[in-house]
Amino acid sequence: MSKTVNDSDVDRHRGKMTKRKAVQDAEVAGKTVEKGLLIVHTGSGKGKSTAAFGLALRMLGQGRRVGVVQFIKGAWHSAERDALERFGDQLVWHTMGEGFTWETQDLKRDIAAAERAWNKARELMEDPGFALIVLDELNIALRYDYLDLQSVVATLAQRRPDLHVVATGRNAKPDLIAAADLVTEMTLVKHHFSAGVKAQAGIEF
Repeated sequence: MSKTVNDSDVDRHRGKMTKRKAVQDAEVAGKTVEKGLLIVHTGSGKGKSTAAFGLALRMLGQGRRVGVVQFIKGAWHSAERDALERFGDQLVWHTMGEGFTWETQDLKRDIAAAERAWNKARELMEDPGFALIVLDELNIALRYDYLDLQSVVATLAQRRPDLHVVATGRNAKPDLIAAADLVTEMTLVKHHFSAGVKAQAGIEF
């Protein structure tokens, strides 16, 4: 059953929304800076990489080029890669990891894989043709000290002014968070995995 609305309710609502629109319009008009953003998706909740690939899709929809470097994920093939690769040369995707750290159990191998991934990331960031670079699970590589944190943060800070970069993964380092323009923390409230539900096609991969 819909709520009964009388004329006074309509007038009061219109007045309130008119004032709100004026405030919103003034705030938007005051934002004049345009720059490449360093974006960090972190936290224990699901959706960090998914959100980054959503941004990639948005940028591809703008006709711009996107680069993806995956630092940890290796053997697990993702359907989002199949979907985004339909954009052809607009997308460059490099899966450089060799799987989750508890799978490899080889510190030297994990460090070498992370270094290869970071070198590829730097190569893509130096290419002026890219508008967005997704560094998937970079936070994990930094968490385990596979890469030098200060060097990574300095390189990201020194990237060209119009390049957007997204770094994903749990436990983002404070220095990276401090350097970022936008940080979103995914909070775990409830997860089906805890109820015995396995990873499923179209949801996890």
